[in-house]
Amino acid sequence: MLHEKELRGFSGWLMVGLLLLVILLGTVQAVSALRDEDAWMAISCILVVLLAAACLAGLTVVNPNEARVVTLFGVYKGSIKQAGFWWVNPLTTRRKLSLRVRNFESGRLKVNDLDGNPIEIAAIVVWRIVETFEAAFNVDDYEHFVHVQSESAVRILATSYPYDSHDDELISLRQSVGEVTERLRTEIHDRLAKAGIEVIEARISHLAYAPEIAGAMLRRQQASAVIAARQKIVEGAVGMVDMALNELSRKNVVELDEERKASMVSNLLVVLCSERGVEPVVNTGTLYQ
Repeated sequence: MLHEKELRGFSGWLMVGLLLLVILLGTVQAVSALRDEDAWMAISCILVVLLAAACLAGLTVVNPNEARVVTLFGVYKGSIKQAGFWWVNPLTTRRKLSLRVRNFESGRLKVNDLDGNPIEIAAIVVWRIVETFEAAFNVDDYEHFVHVQSESAVRILATSYPYDSHDDELISLRQSVGEVTERLRTEIHDRLAKAGIEVIEARISHLAYAPEIAGAMLRRQQASAVIAARQKIVEGAVGMVDMALNELSRKNVVELDEERKASMVSNLLVVLCSERGVEPVVNTGTLYQ
């Protein structure tokens, strides 16, 4: 399988000087031959001048971060990647490719996430050509190839993860930015490698629920957030109650039977888990009245 090979052309300035000199000398010699009525010499000089003029078509300019893919009658000869003024065979075809870093932002795609919820997602892809032969000949239009494959990778990514998750161990599109970004870059890079394209960066630029379920999912998120918060509060309250009972027993502050322990646990849980401040009731009697 063919791969890119670097082609070095002749110095363009040197060839311009030589060809102009040949054209000048050939013209002078042709005029002299016509004066001497030497038809064969005049025709030969004119042909040389025409050939030299045709060779001027081999001059080409390569700008920084550009390349010229050179083919001769359908045969790949190499790629000129060094910036400068060069001369190559004038019969060759020289296709210009940009090696600059470019951005592509996909449109807002409507897909279903892992939980089946419709979401809108878009991504920005930063890419550049690193292999000119593959970019020129492995795909029909490398820019269109980048757009189609990037959008396909974004769709696959969106269906692989849920939009949101309250479990820290689960990867979600909204919370696990680093993992999702790396997965997206790898997915797009693997698809574009056959076109000689390197993906420098890929990140999500837009992520939201679809408009028809946005309100319902917002209420669901709020309810899930409340449940998760209350779960943390209860876990913390139980830990504090356990610590309080252990400290009272260890320091022999007061002896409590099982009924009083249950009452104390109930009161502490009410105080710790309440959403608003509680009003204490002062016991002015004995321990049991």
